[in-house]
Amino acid sequence: MTVDQISIFGLLLVTILMFIWNHWRYDVVAGIALLAAIYLGIVDADRAFAGFSHPAVITVACVLVISKALQNSGLVNIFLRFLAGSRHSATGQIAANCGIVGCLSAFMNNIGALALMLPVTIRDAEKAKRRASKILMPLSFASLLGGLVTMIGTPPNIIIATIRQENLGQPFSMFDFAPVGLAVAVCGFLYIVTIGWRLIPVNGQEEAADDRFQIARYLTEVRVTEGSLLINSTVGGLEKICENEVTVMAIIRHKRNRLAPSTAEKILEHDILILQGDSESLQPLFASPGLVQIGDKDVASDLLQSEEVKVVEVVIMPNSMMEGVPMRDLRLHDRYGINLLAVSRQGSTPMFRLARIRFQTGDVLLLQGADKSMEQTVSALGCMVLFSKARAFTTRTKSYVTPGVFALGIAAAAFGLVPVQIAFATTCVALILLKAIKLRDAYRSIEWPIIILLGCLIPIGEALHTTGATELISSAILSVAFDIPLWFLIALLIVVSMLLSDLIHNSPTAVLMAPLALSLAEAMQISPDPLLMAVAIGAASAYLTPIGHQSNTLVMGPGGYNFGDYWRMGLPLDIVIVSVAVPMILWVW
Repeated sequence: MTVDQISIFGLLLVTILMFIWNHWRYDVVAGIALLAAIYLGIVDADRAFAGFSHPAVITVACVLVISKALQNSGLVNIFLRFLAGSRHSATGQIAANCGIVGCLSAFMNNIGALALMLPVTIRDAEKAKRRASKILMPLSFASLLGGLVTMIGTPPNIIIATIRQENLGQPFSMFDFAPVGLAVAVCGFLYIVTIGWRLIPVNGQEEAADDRFQIARYLTEVRVTEGSLLINSTVGGLEKICENEVTVMAIIRHKRNRLAPSTAEKILEHDILILQGDSESLQPLFASPGLVQIGDKDVASDLLQSEEVKVVEVVIMPNSMMEGVPMRDLRLHDRYGINLLAVSRQGSTPMFRLARIRFQTGDVLLLQGADKSMEQTVSALGCMVLFSKARAFTTRTKSYVTPGVFALGIAAAAFGLVPVQIAFATTCVALILLKAIKLRDAYRSIEWPIIILLGCLIPIGEALHTTGATELISSAILSVAFDIPLWFLIALLIVVSMLLSDLIHNSPTAVLMAPLALSLAEAMQISPDPLLMAVAIGAASAYLTPIGHQSNTLVMGPGGYNFGDYWRMGLPLDIVIVSVAVPMILWVW
């Protein structure tokens, strides 16, 4: 092996281990890997950031914007009416919800499709008095299956299509993935509806919303009596005494509730304060005279609501600004005027101090704040409303403009009128001009960590080929099994891509495995198409862990799942996918 080959193998090993370790975000890891490749001389400095102009990166960004516009188009209300009749049985409800999310994810981002249907599915489960845990994991898996059908359904397909163009001069077209992807998706869907959802363990963690959050555990009701040092002080001053680990949720004065008071609000004698914080955090207050605790068990959640102040249940979305940040550092009350009532993680209440919780993707939060600004605040924080105790947020844009413009973009790409990245860039501009999506929302909808991940890893994937590393791997494989049948090689590529995707993410899996598939095809003197298609199927099939794909992470909190719950339903699904994909790839390609 040459020095460059040793360097890139070592770099890839360290990068994969860092992805699995998950201590730093994957975009940070990708950036470190790219810089290391430059300093090692594996990637030319002049080409270091060429990945950001790659057609795959542009296409992914455009699909994310279009997905957001589709979410704003009023489709949720249509689905609610359609799904109302499917609640009579668990099988019917799962089939209806999974069928819709699968169809949506074929033409929009997986996360976007799931985010569109997640609140609908949870509300339907509550109305049917059915455990959400039996429905949400199937919903996540269906969003991944639907993405297999078209080129834009999932980032691995986009990456594979553009890599084919770079090496063979012609990309996979919009529906080239459909013959194999549709067969796999249908068989996977049948497995989920008939057998898969029954394999999800009932671990007893999932409870009704109020029980899951245990609001009273965090609330204490106190009366300010004569001589209290708090009289004429402010809400902000009280919170400062407790090192900002206590929040004043409401002030009851003359039998009137002042909900979510500002930090400048003065505290008067005889005020009743509803405080949020654990007993340890409240001790500085109780150490001073003039403060009487009058109840900590019977604080009703309806005391925290009025016509102006609402309580909403939200889930932290991937790449939220809250991810990895402690509550005390966010200062939700000071900066946004909202209060955190409680946190649910994997269906249970975290057993440590609320103010010191580091938020994670999939955490479910109960927030209180002004009704008129709550929707905008939740969006700015990178969260999604699951359930509002007052009302559900509604969409405001036209229902037919966005799907119509998107359909024209798909047609232009499918018939080869313009390259797909140009077609979808045009679609994004048209949606903005038609006010189907605000420019600010368009920028916010782009998952910049995904863009950075792809832009940094694409040069490394190219370096695998330029250093001869892929040829070295393919030669080693063929020397061990020279007479290896094609069906076995296809199955092997699918399985290896699946395992990598479960551990490191689907996009880097496609970037790293596609050059190997091309090298194997060249060494065997066969068409690379079946091997590239195998990588696409495997990279998009992350069903064994909650970290393999953001859809799986997103349903972990609302569904109350443990890390080990996913493989029980996911492993048989992987077997179904391999069993269907291998003969279909051989037949079609």
